[in-house]
Amino acid sequence: MVLTNIESVPGKKIAEHFGLVSGSTVRARHIGSDMAAGFKNIVGGELKGYTQLLTDSRKQALDRMIEQAQQLGANAIVNVRFSTSSITQGAAELYVYGTAVKTE
Repeated sequence: MVLTNIESVPGKKIAEHFGLVSGSTVRARHIGSDMAAGFKNIVGGELKGYTQLLTDSRKQALDRMIEQAQQLGANAIVNVRFSTSSITQGAAELYVYGTAVKTE
C-alpha cells in the first residue's frame, strides 16, 4: 500500500477513486509515564513514554486505515492527514484519514 500526503502518486495514474478512508485509536496515559513526565519537566529531556505511546497510536490508526482501503480494492492512499483531539482528561484520539485510490 502506497501512502502519500500529496494528491497523487508520482509516476502513477489514478485509475479508480474509492473515497475517504480512515483509522483511529483512543489512548489513555499511563501513571508511570505521567510520573516520568513530571520529573522530565523539572530536568528536561524527551518524554520517551509519550513518544512510544504516540508511535504505537500512529501505527495502529494507520493499520486500520490501510485495512479499510484494502477492503475497497485500493492500492494507494493519497492526501493522508493526521489529527488529534482530547476525549477526556488523560485520553486522546489519534485520527488518520486519506483518499483511497487504485493506481496504474
